[in-house]
Amino acid sequence: MEGLIMTAQLILGLSILVTLHELGHYLAARAFGIKVEKFYLFFDAWGIKLFKFQKGDTEYGVGWLPLGGYVKIAGMIDESLDKEQMKAEPEPWEFRAKPAWQRLIVMVAGVTMNIILGIAIFSASLLHYEKQYLPKDEVKDGIVAYKLGYDLGLRDGDKITEIDGKDFERFNDLLSTRVLFGATLTVKRDGETEYVEIPDDFYKTVTKVGRNQFIGLGQIDFVIQKVLEDGKAEAAGFKDGDKIVSIGGEELHGVVNLKDELAKYKGANVDLVVLRDDAEVELNTEVTEEGTIGISYNAIPDVVNRYNFKNYTIGSALKFGTSDAVESLVANAKGLGKVFSGEEKATDSIQGPIGIAKIYGPVWDWRKFWAITGLLSMILAFMNILPIPALDGGHVIFLLIETFTRKKFSDNFMEKSQIVGMVILISLMAFAFGNDIWKHWLN
Repeated sequence: MEGLIMTAQLILGLSILVTLHELGHYLAARAFGIKVEKFYLFFDAWGIKLFKFQKGDTEYGVGWLPLGGYVKIAGMIDESLDKEQMKAEPEPWEFRAKPAWQRLIVMVAGVTMNIILGIAIFSASLLHYEKQYLPKDEVKDGIVAYKLGYDLGLRDGDKITEIDGKDFERFNDLLSTRVLFGATLTVKRDGETEYVEIPDDFYKTVTKVGRNQFIGLGQIDFVIQKVLEDGKAEAAGFKDGDKIVSIGGEELHGVVNLKDELAKYKGANVDLVVLRDDAEVELNTEVTEEGTIGISYNAIPDVVNRYNFKNYTIGSALKFGTSDAVESLVANAKGLGKVFSGEEKATDSIQGPIGIAKIYGPVWDWRKFWAITGLLSMILAFMNILPIPALDGGHVIFLLIETFTRKKFSDNFMEKSQIVGMVILISLMAFAFGNDIWKHWLN
């Protein structure tokens, strides 16, 4: 069942992303009077189609291979490599008969749709799920520097006023990729201005131990989300909603990693105190050799009653949703740059369909679904605009050169460049699939 849920989320996410991307190309082509012969969600490789119908001069359908989709635009050299059509004289309704600026708009329309979709998802998620944010100026007493922040030079009471010399409004921006991929924080401390450098590879550390070990606003409440069946915690009498107050007689005030605290008692029994219905309850449980007791929990900063949160409006959600979407695009560009520079392994960074399905997870959580789909929409836009022949970005580069030189590339050149691009893409897809199989099944 878990595999089915992950697969269903992957297919739904891809269907949304691919349909909107290809719709961008389709609408732009139609707007300039260009004939679109096919509009397919997923590939109908070897002519195998799950569904199709004809409307006007366009065939619409669903292919069997869920690795993308396509629109076949008349008079354009694409992955179909339809050479016969290109031998005839250009018709006025063909792509090749249109001026370069119109062809350029058709090619960037898919990426544009993905960017619009990404911004829409990020913005709607803030409005519907987040609802509120904590303004930076509300944190009048400054931050609490947990271990990672302390090691970098931050201290309790620091007031962070700028990121890379720029003002910011939401406190949570300090936990975003704007900071985690490296930044200079401007800090007010005891009336003096200090600068704290966040290294470029800080995101690696945060990925391993969690953002809640960086900085916060006070005590972290560990609230049990789910007591797992047949686990040690269930046998000991823990209940969903219990807030863990202490372990082994040590209060958890200021502690940000519950796993580390439990790991101190591997293979032994330990006393815990939980808060249940405003009353403290003492429990004793065995801790496994892995340092677990059979619970899932949320680490929640205790700030709700001490700060005035601000509601998202449609305007502010759109503003911050746009900045979050663009920041995700920048973060992915930086990540790809680290792969090419050798700072990151391609095997760790590149995900195929299996890896993406696992990111969606075995539980259908709409909030998580839309967060991942919005991020994938921005990644798809970024990947498609790369200057690789066969991708939108490759066509854009050729069209820009044509626009400035006023010299059109020959059909023979475009056919060969398309083949080169397809070889590159197939190689990347083969690597992603092989990497998925190795990481998730063979390793």
